Amino acid sequence: MVGDLRDQITEALKGHQGYYVEVRIEEGEATRLSYRGRELEDVGRTTSQGGNVRALVDGGWGFASFNDLGDLREQVASAVSQARLVGGESFRLAASASQVDIVGPTLKSDPRLIPLSEKKRLLDEYNDVLWATPLLQTSTIGYGDGRRRIIFANSEGSYIEQSRVDVTLRVTAVARRNGDVQQVGMSIGSLGDFGVVEGLHDEIKVMAERAVAMLDAPTAKGGEYTVVLDPILAGVFVHEAFGHLSESDFVYENPSMREIMVLGKRFGGQHLNIVDGAAIPDLRGSFHYDEEGVPAARTYLIREGVLVGRLHSRETAAKMGEAPTGNARAIDYRHPPIVRMTNTIIEPGNVSFEDMISDIEEGIYAKNWYGGTTSMEMFTFSAGEAYMIRHGKVAELLRPVMLTGNVFQTLENIDAIGNDLDMNQGGGCGKAGQMPLPVSNGSPHIRIRKCVVGGK
Repeated sequence: MVGDLRDQITEALKGHQGYYVEVRIEEGEATRLSYRGRELEDVGRTTSQGGNVRALVDGGWGFASFNDLGDLREQVASAVSQARLVGGESFRLAASASQVDIVGPTLKSDPRLIPLSEKKRLLDEYNDVLWATPLLQTSTIGYGDGRRRIIFANSEGSYIEQSRVDVTLRVTAVARRNGDVQQVGMSIGSLGDFGVVEGLHDEIKVMAERAVAMLDAPTAKGGEYTVVLDPILAGVFVHEAFGHLSESDFVYENPSMREIMVLGKRFGGQHLNIVDGAAIPDLRGSFHYDEEGVPAARTYLIREGVLVGRLHSRETAAKMGEAPTGNARAIDYRHPPIVRMTNTIIEPGNVSFEDMISDIEEGIYAKNWYGGTTSMEMFTFSAGEAYMIRHGKVAELLRPVMLTGNVFQTLENIDAIGNDLDMNQGGGCGKAGQMPLPVSNGSPHIRIRKCVVGGK
């Protein structure tokens, strides 16, 4: 079957001299279980198969997606015909050597080998832990695992087969008393390891109890504080507030961003280093080749406080005169690849958490992720958990706080970076209607001076 399909793809790509054509074929399977309140709400298993063709002719892209793999030559002809109608400023894709490779999935504890009944038994236990908590109003649990196999080939001679397996778990506890509602959540995931979702009974118990405790917690007084972010919130900050600004399609299409995101410009102290890359192994954003067949890389965005790189597809790299970075990604065969992050990280420094808070007379320790928005360089994030810092010690629990500011000013105000890197792998990124794309982000604890905190 695989050999026959490869022959079909090779035949379909013949005879198209003078322009670029690529074919992607995908098959997948996924399992999901979801709970709302005390009840199992949904159990499902899906399979999918399809593909797409993308063609570049004289600066115009054509794209055709399909479920029937029967006539690939017809699909190629359709994409080429569309591209000819589009036209545009002619350009050649940035060079990338052709690749021929077969890459299997990263597996530690394959979720596909775990019976559905065992998955349900584990989630039932977690739900029982949640509902043993007084004052709980409702809860949600969402589990998913899936396999995706992609075959990629292009008119330049590449032929790549890649497979991956993902696991995710999201748990939320909502407490209520006299109309007052507080919520706490956790989100975890892995690349091919069911073990990460096992043995979480104690963490879920603490999470549910914290939701109840927040009903009695005070609200921080609004103002400007020294704020310490934990690795989860710092990782989300670097992804949402800075990482998207490093996606080169955004920079290329926004003249104001081109004036700000100038390579060589200083954005922080020498202790600040930010990287993105799928070549960082064994994370949910990791892979060997992107959706254009470009090998995964590890790209410095900020090195020693200076902007030194950005994320590229072959198209954006060509248009901006830079090298492709392996960041062209698509959520599935129904979408063309666009520039996306993979694993985005603030690299660790050498400051311990104890030293980081030791000289803070009054500050905020903000943890976890609840929600937020970004608009160009401005951001507003809600922490899922917060504490006062008093006289160099973590003090009382607070209700969730909101942090707001300008990302570039905030990067400048990072004056300490911890030595305790941790990764958040439970999230999924959204862009241009493609979500949730598997990514990870991470950081050690970081300290930000003069951070605006919303409150009373």
